[in-house]
This record gives sequence, structure tokens and C-alpha cells, in this order.
Amino acid sequence: MTSEPIQLLTELIAIDSVNPDLAPGAPGEPAIADFCAAWLAEHGFTVERLEATPGRPSIVGVLRGAGGGRSLMLNGHLDTVGVASYVGEPFTARVADGKVSGRGAFDMKGGLASILVAASRAAATPLAGDVIVALVADEEFGSLGTAEMLGRYTADAAIVAEPSELELTLAHRGFAWFEVVLTGRAAHGSLPEQGVDAIAGAGALLAGVDALRRRLEGMPRHPLLGHGTVRVSTISGGVDAATVAPSCTLTLERRTLPGETIDTVEAEVRALVVEAADSVPGLTATLERLVGRAAFEADPESVIVSTVTAAFAAATGAPPVVRGEPFWTDAGLIAEAGIPCLVLGVDGGGAHADEEWVTVASLETLTDVLERTIRDFCA
Repeated sequence: MTSEPIQLLTELIAIDSVNPDLAPGAPGEPAIADFCAAWLAEHGFTVERLEATPGRPSIVGVLRGAGGGRSLMLNGHLDTVGVASYVGEPFTARVADGKVSGRGAFDMKGGLASILVAASRAAATPLAGDVIVALVADEEFGSLGTAEMLGRYTADAAIVAEPSELELTLAHRGFAWFEVVLTGRAAHGSLPEQGVDAIAGAGALLAGVDALRRRLEGMPRHPLLGHGTVRVSTISGGVDAATVAPSCTLTLERRTLPGETIDTVEAEVRALVVEAADSVPGLTATLERLVGRAAFEADPESVIVSTVTAAFAAATGAPPVVRGEPFWTDAGLIAEAGIPCLVLGVDGGGAHADEEWVTVASLETLTDVLERTIRDFCA
């Protein structure tokens, strides 16, 4: 099995690992998990397969150090988004013009290839600390894999190799999704006073959401993330043009900043829902939290940040740019588990888009930086 990141990436792209929760009927992670498990075993790692959810395996490869050193976790996800609208052949990698193209090249099989090669190369030098390669299922939907993995493994620090354009990501927003169901009473459209209009309640809720948006935008900006956000994602209601709407359902998304808890955000949204329901006599409302993930922020003075910064400067001749991300990653779960972490990944484009690619130069640079980091951190 190859130990060159470009060739390894082409082999990973060739394996269909589309998340079945995003594309029903897709194969998910079993085939790519098998491939990575065999690769890790061939390169001297002790391999464990985690599969609490049948058909959704994660692979953890551990290289034990001699003892007395720090342990480092390298995290990457095996799944990709779907390919229904992908331009060209999504599972045949194309290497041209300094790029490798194919589904997952950027998000995040490029990161997987760099993790595997860097870990195996670093292992050629005796290390004191353990290297833990955590290749997980389901990051693109519910993060089942990282959640399961963290129930069994910990480390002194972690790097999540999500694509970051070779910039050091030290913070990202969290998110929460809510479903609101407004229930009124149907009536003939010519006699609206006999009904309870759920869409009128939805209008009041939309106004409340807009007022919350303005409040969030008026608060002090986070230096890396800006403001929190809120929006209505979907809305449906009513039965026909001649009937007072007996029900209306909305989904809301709230993107959060470090320091905001999901419980606090839910209370904030619940207050808007109660106010909207109260504005229409007889209207009732329910609120359900669909999912919630806290924001992430690394300590810029932590050992892992300083080690990666030094490794990046040694590999490239300049320190990395530091940034925050508007989207969520599994770094949020890792940090919640008490493991200092950061995000550093390849350059390219097309995440979740109709064409996807990674630059060859960034793939090689990331592999170099990760190898140097492992050697230094686990020495």
C-alpha cells in the first residue's frame, strides 16, 4: 500500500463513502474503513474498529510510544456528501494542473491521506508518546463516529484535519436546529374570525426572529467569528387558499459563539415562540430541539498551538495565518471532552459542491507539517 499522499488520496477517492443519512441508499463508511484499517495495520498500528451503530464503522489506529511523552490524536472523517449533481466521475480521481479532483478530495480525504502518511513517517523515529489516528464515521450529519471514539480514547492534544486552506483554525461557531409547530383551528376563509390562524402566528415568530438577529448583530464581535446568527430555514403551513391555516411548521437555525450554551439558546428561542403564540388567541405551540453543538475555541497559548505553529514555520518559512470558521466541526466535541485541539487542513475548494479538488502543494505541505508536529509533540 502506497505511502505517498497523492497516490493514497486517489485510492481513497475511488472508494464511495457517501453518508447514507444524506443520500438514502448510499454505502457509507464500511469499504473505506476496511481500506484504512488494512493500511494502518500494514504500517505498524494497532487497529480497533468501532461500530456501535451497525454499518457506520470508525477506525482507530494506535502507535504506542516508549512512554513518558505526550499523546497526540489526529482526527478525520471517512464520509462524504452525495454526488447526485457532481460534474464528471466523482469516484475517479483526476490529477492535473496541480490539483487532485474528485468527491471528498477537499472535504476531507485529502486530510485523511495526510494524516495516514504523516503518522506512518513520524513513526520511523522512536517516539515517547502515543499517536492515535481516529478516522470516524458520520461527521457530515450527526458525528456518531467521533462521539463513539471519545467514549474510548483520549489524548493530550488533537488535530482535526478538516480543510482550512492551510490556515490555523482556532475557533468555530456552534449551532442548534429547532422545529416549531404552531397549531390553530381551520375555518372557512370567508369567516376567519371562526378560526385560529397558525400562519398569523408564524408571521409574529418571523418578526421575533428578525428582532433577535438585529440584537445579535448589535453585540460586540468575536475577533475570529464575528456575530452569532439566527434564521428560519424552512416553513410550511395551510391547506388551501380558502381555509384558515390550522397549522404551520418552521425550522430555525441558531449559530452560536464561544460562551453561549445550547440550553441558553434554546431558552432564547422558546421565549420567541411563546410570544408569537400569545399574539394569536387560541394558538398553541411546541418547540423541539433537533440537534445542538457548542462552539469551539482553542487556547492560543496551548502547547499544541505553539507546536503546530513552529512546525508550520519550519515547513513553509512563515507562521500560519490564524482564523475562525463559521461552520461546525468535530473539534467541538473533542474540546468538550477536555482535549486541547485545533483545525488545520488542505487548500482547495468545492466542499459539498458539484466539483471538488485539493491542491497538490497543500497536500504535501500538510503532510510535512503533521509529521513535524507528531515528532515534536510526542518526543
